[in-house]
Amino acid sequence: MKVETGKKLPDFSLLNQKEEEITNKSLLGQKYVLFFYPKDDSPGCTKEACSIRDNYRKIEKQGYKVFGVSPDTPKKHQKFIDKYEFQYDLLADTEKKTLTDFGLWGPKKFMGREIVGVYRTTILVDEEGIVENIIEKVKTKEHGIQILDAMPVNK
Repeated sequence: MKVETGKKLPDFSLLNQKEEEITNKSLLGQKYVLFFYPKDDSPGCTKEACSIRDNYRKIEKQGYKVFGVSPDTPKKHQKFIDKYEFQYDLLADTEKKTLTDFGLWGPKKFMGREIVGVYRTTILVDEEGIVENIIEKVKTKEHGIQILDAMPVNK
């Protein structure tokens, strides 16, 4: 992984579901959570995204914005948001540039087979763009709680 706690987050520029550009520079001055997941509307990713949705108010109360990132298109993201009523943006990394830059794309085991895909990971970033915490062992059903537990204020 190329992202490290205590270091500046690598630059990124991605489109959200409305095709608006979101960059690390546009988020300076704002704490935020980036959760990287493989695919909209798949069982594990849906559980993860819904767990974050269900804990969204508590996350927001701690001063964090939330962004999901996957290789899906903005259009597919909008359908996923509409279906499950997510209150947060989903960012499209269709070229897998950010995933690659962050070291979150590569070979992994899935159902006994080796595939190439997204390493399900969540990164908490402070107002200055410094990585506060990284969650590598994501528990999809309780990920919203994992994020809250990973916040510096809750340590």
